[in-house]
Amino acid sequence: MNGSAVTSIASSLSGFPAGVPSVNKASDTSEPFGKLFSDAVGDVSTLESQARTAVDGLMTGTGVDVHQAVIATQKAEMAFELALSVRNKAMQAYQSVMGMQF
Repeated sequence: MNGSAVTSIASSLSGFPAGVPSVNKASDTSEPFGKLFSDAVGDVSTLESQARTAVDGLMTGTGVDVHQAVIATQKAEMAFELALSVRNKAMQAYQSVMGMQF
């Protein structure tokens, strides 16, 4: 993929898709981590239910295209992997703090 193709793809993306939280909002910095994490888990759940609906629609033949179902499942998978990675890093940090001797 050449640089112009990457630039055109990047310019066509105006923002995050619905359900994906933005980390650059000024209001996000004032919210506690727990609320941000629970909102992210809710977004993951929403994306997962959208993927399930798309796959069910594909299997029943109710007007869902294959590419729509694949995109929905990939969004849900990536969101889940991100949430899992954040959880693992938070647990790792917690365990490091608990292992410290003062």
